[in-house]
Amino acid sequence: MDWLDVAIVVAKTAVIFGFLLVQVMMTIWAERRVVAVMQQRIGPNRVGPFGLLQSLADGVKLFFKEDIHPANADRPIYGLAPMVSLVPAFMAFAIVPLGPGITIGGRTIHLQLTDLNVGVLFFLAMGSLMVYGVMLAGWASGSAYPLLGAVRASAQTLSYEMGMGLAVLAVVMWAGTMSTREIVDLQAGTYLYVIPRWFVGPQLPAFLLFMIAGFAEANRAPFDLPEAETELVGGYHTEYSGIKFAMFMMTEYVHIITTSAIAVTLFLGGWRGIHPPFLEPLWGVLWFLGKTGFLIFLFMWVRATFPRIRYDRLMRFGWRVLLPAGLVWVMITAVMVQLPREVDRTTLSAWTAVIFSVLFLIFAARVTRNTTRRRAALRAAGERMLGGGTRGRR
Repeated sequence: MDWLDVAIVVAKTAVIFGFLLVQVMMTIWAERRVVAVMQQRIGPNRVGPFGLLQSLADGVKLFFKEDIHPANADRPIYGLAPMVSLVPAFMAFAIVPLGPGITIGGRTIHLQLTDLNVGVLFFLAMGSLMVYGVMLAGWASGSAYPLLGAVRASAQTLSYEMGMGLAVLAVVMWAGTMSTREIVDLQAGTYLYVIPRWFVGPQLPAFLLFMIAGFAEANRAPFDLPEAETELVGGYHTEYSGIKFAMFMMTEYVHIITTSAIAVTLFLGGWRGIHPPFLEPLWGVLWFLGKTGFLIFLFMWVRATFPRIRYDRLMRFGWRVLLPAGLVWVMITAVMVQLPREVDRTTLSAWTAVIFSVLFLIFAARVTRNTTRRRAALRAAGERMLGGGTRGRR
């Protein structure tokens, strides 16, 4: 490695760090606007055009806000906890390929900070390390509510990261590699000349398991029990203010962005898509940003739609539904990987994608029908109650 290689790595690190900072601000702004539209409100519209600079203004305000230390806090760990939580969230993004390689002067520069041969395992490790920051914050605050939130966070993360690990394991078995760049390369081409050869087709259950576990690991609604305002005031960051509180908020949104980017890499073809032959690196980056933005929007949509569930139901779902489903799907994937010795893999993958798409549509139709029946029954019961009350008054 010469000095030019070092300069390229430093430049890519700075670009990715700046990209994540800008993406965090844009995600916060977008979430406020999306939730406001869904709730028939306006949302931020004062600072900057369309309120785009509102997140930057909030960050500047928190930076200059007074830093308060609780009297019973363990000061060194209290100050270290936000960094312990934030750094792994940034590091997990290092393995994400943002686009195809660029050749300049005979040197190929990959739009990725590093391509580890155990890249998927690195992502899972960084996700596990983030819970240490939450635990240290809850314990070092010297207060009951942060400690309860930290215990909830640790139990929730340990429960759901096993489901996420099983979903990732299924993809690794299907691809035969843990390198994120190779996984994206394996998703090139199409099935039957029409369907993109993305892993979300044959690995649709793994994709659903991964996204559900991603919601829980990011402490997002409806799995935001570690910071439940109605029960724990604010959870593990109750005693934090100023820039330390902003770092915890950044950790949450960086985790959302990283989880969406990894889901795009593993299941949605990464940066690959249909585009003209010219300016391929630019089109690849645009495809990647579009897919990632769609999954980030999914996080916002779920937050604005679903209520927070009870903690016992949260744990029951993780252990009794997510974990068994992940184990069953890993076994099914193992069978699917071995079957191509007897059946052509392309045909098998195409039929698997079609079958699971049909099953998913049937499941969605049944859920919609049951919801409609339940609403009709509730409406009829309400009309009967109103009718009975009117007759009683007469």
